[in-house]
Amino acid sequence: MATRWGICSSGKISHDFTVALKTLPPGDHQIVAVAARKLQDANDFAKKHSIPTAYGSYDELAKDPEIDVVYVGVIHPYHLKVSQIFMEAQKNVLCEKPLAMNSREVQEMVASARRNNVFLMEAVWTRFFPASLQIRRVLAQEELGEVKVVRVDFGAALMHVPRAVEKELGGGALLDIGIYCLQFITMVFGGERPESIQATGVCLDTGVDESIVVTLKFSRSRLAVFTCSVAVDLPNDALIVGTKGTVKVPAHMWCPTSLVVNGKETQYPVPEPYLPLNFLNSTGMRYEAEEVRQCLLKGLKESPGMTHSDSLLLAEVMDEARRQVGVVYSQDHL
Repeated sequence: MATRWGICSSGKISHDFTVALKTLPPGDHQIVAVAARKLQDANDFAKKHSIPTAYGSYDELAKDPEIDVVYVGVIHPYHLKVSQIFMEAQKNVLCEKPLAMNSREVQEMVASARRNNVFLMEAVWTRFFPASLQIRRVLAQEELGEVKVVRVDFGAALMHVPRAVEKELGGGALLDIGIYCLQFITMVFGGERPESIQATGVCLDTGVDESIVVTLKFSRSRLAVFTCSVAVDLPNDALIVGTKGTVKVPAHMWCPTSLVVNGKETQYPVPEPYLPLNFLNSTGMRYEAEEVRQCLLKGLKESPGMTHSDSLLLAEVMDEARRQVGVVYSQDHL
């Protein structure tokens, strides 16, 4: 039986997610309905993607009995409120990253999922790419020996994008794209909490971080460092260095389609889209969608590949990095 999806919001990321879903077998994944704040937007989206039902409110989508899981593609500051609408209606949720604005909100979301006995996953799509799965296999088999250093960069010229630079829209390099660097590091170190966090950065007049560098020290004298920026394009690669070898993601570390393990490169192409995409390699969101399906078939309430603890760790490290750099959102004030 197919997993029946509802799409929450008619924005760019929801468009790409919908295109990605349709690269999967229709017998496994079906899109039942879409909701937007304006019915016309939902109708336009539904027509473009051949979705049978459109709603002009999220509450209507939450009440639809035909839906198994909702993809939440609204901007960061609304993740908590909107996801709770669905979870309280006993709907499973795949919510875009960052799961919430800070660790307190993440805790609220996890508590809501548990209270309502529903599945909740942060849509860190990178974790489910074939290249990422291969990295985990290489690490599990200790092909690199002991990992000593991890370095990751992600920078994109996004200063013209309000969502990336305006505080009330959840802007800032760390929450928007730095989270990809951090999740890579925590994946490599198996969800271990760093012993120390040192962050330095520069902020925009809007009060959010333009560029930030974070150094993390882990047990057994292991280090990780990442740089993220919404001002400039960076190499956007990742490097894992162990005592016996290296793994490199040579480009697009947040949506990797190639991997170099001890000098040998392997390609992992993503499917072609049926409509133009807004973001690079977005058909790769199919992998997180299939992960959700497999979890639901097994009756799981969280994904082993992106657990609630993983999401909380990301939020807590970002909270501390923001504190050191001086980025404060309205959601940080109780």
